[in-house]
Amino acid sequence: MNDASLTRRQLLRAAGGLLAGAAAARLLPAHAAQPARLTRNTDTVRIGWGYGALPDIARQRGVFEKTLAAKNIKVEWIGPFPNHAPSIQAVVGGSADFGFWGSTTPALAAMLAGSPLVFTAFDVYSPRSTAIIVKKTSGIQSVADLAGRKVAVNRSGLGEFLLIAALEKHHVDRDKVEFVYLNPPDAAPAFAQGKVDAWSMWSPAVDISRYSNDAKDIFNEGRDLDFLIDYSSLVTRRKFTEENSELVRAVLDAYYVEGAWQSQHPAESEGLVQKEAKYPDPVRDYLTSLKRVNRFYEPDDAAFMAQLQRAADWLAQRKIINAPIKVADYSVKV
Repeated sequence: MNDASLTRRQLLRAAGGLLAGAAAARLLPAHAAQPARLTRNTDTVRIGWGYGALPDIARQRGVFEKTLAAKNIKVEWIGPFPNHAPSIQAVVGGSADFGFWGSTTPALAAMLAGSPLVFTAFDVYSPRSTAIIVKKTSGIQSVADLAGRKVAVNRSGLGEFLLIAALEKHHVDRDKVEFVYLNPPDAAPAFAQGKVDAWSMWSPAVDISRYSNDAKDIFNEGRDLDFLIDYSSLVTRRKFTEENSELVRAVLDAYYVEGAWQSQHPAESEGLVQKEAKYPDPVRDYLTSLKRVNRFYEPDDAAFMAQLQRAADWLAQRKIINAPIKVADYSVKV
C-alpha cells in the first residue's frame, strides 16, 4: 500500500506501529464526528514552506501531492520562508492559503493585531531543540552571564519567549539584557560576526550556527523550560476554512501521513532537509540522533487547548504578545 492510498482508519492503524501502547495513540488526533457537509470552492491549495519544517519534507517526498491529487486537489508550494512571520503575512495577504507549521507565538500576535487567521491544527514535536547559544570563546557560561550583553531574537516568536523564560528562571532582570530584534537571515551573520553575544533560535539554524561558530547551548527549550509555551501550528484565513473546509480537512490528513513518516524515518527526513538547506553532515547527524516524533492535536481537544491557553496567558503577562487572547476563539475544527 502506498502512502497516498491511506484512509484515516488505515493511517491511525499505521501510526500505531510507531510506538507501543499509549504513546502511539498520541501521534494523531482523535477525530470528532465530521460535519454533515464539507465546503469546497477551489481545487488548488497554496501551502507555505520553510527549510526544516514538515512542509519541506512533504514537498520533497511528493507523497503529499499524490495524496491530495487523489481527491482532485492541486498543490502549489509557496516559499521558502525564513520564519513564521512572513509565512503568516503571505496567508493574510492572500498569496498562500496555509502557513508552514510555524510557532503559535507570532500567530497569536498577528491575530491580536486583527489578522483574519485561525488555527486548524497543532503539532507537538519532541524532543524540542530551540536553544540560546553563545560562542565558546565569549566568556559566557550561563544565562546569568547575559546581563549587559546583546541577544538576537525574533520579535514575538520562539526566540524572544525562550530568552524571557530563561532570564526568569535564572533571576536575571530582563532590562539588563539588550534584546536585538532580528529575523533569522540577519541574526545568523550578526552572531557569526560578533555583533551580538548570543542568539535564541530554533533548528536547524541554531544547530548550523552552533557547529559553524564553535558555539554551545546555555539554555535549551527541551531540557530547561519548565513547561511548553510554544507549539507548531497550521494557520489559514477564517474565510478559507468556511468556504473550503473539505480542502482543509484533506490537507490536515495528508500532513498526518507526513508526520508519521517523519517520525518513523529520522535519517531519511533529516537527509531531505539537509539536501535543501545544504548544511554540514555533522549537523545532519546530530539532528538525526534526536529522533523527533510528531504528535498532532486539533481544536476539539480540550486538554490540549487548555495547555495552549496557559501558554497564551504566560505570553500576555510578559508582554510578548500585547494583550490576553482566548485561543478557542481563533481555532477552528473542520
